[in-house]
Amino acid sequence: MNEIQPGVTGEKRVAVTTENTAITMGSGTLKVFATPAMIALVEGCCAESVEELLDEGITSVGTNVTIDHLSASPIGASVVCKSKLTAFDGRQLDFEVEVFDNAGLIGKGTHTRFTVKADSFQKKADAKLSE
Repeated sequence: MNEIQPGVTGEKRVAVTTENTAITMGSGTLKVFATPAMIALVEGCCAESVEELLDEGITSVGTNVTIDHLSASPIGASVVCKSKLTAFDGRQLDFEVEVFDNAGLIGKGTHTRFTVKADSFQKKADAKLSE
């Protein structure tokens, strides 16, 4: 993981469809890009930006998202997240993110992820079912 340095960027794009609207996702009553969909886009963008830089068997998990959803995007719009790694401290990855649609900025904020050993993390989570 020595290759990970602040400044790593990522970009991920989705189309606004019925499936990721507020009314479908249960976060509102309108046919516009849902805030939970924006959060998923942000997490995916950040995770993908560093995934290939992590050692084998290591992945990252999201632990915090702070997003200002500034503007609505209708069905048919293209939405893109742009991320930038601002700090990497041990296992913590801090990102700044901006989200745009065809008309401009629709969201901005920060996201924190932590690196984990994928197998042991999954085993610990699965063990909750037997408790």
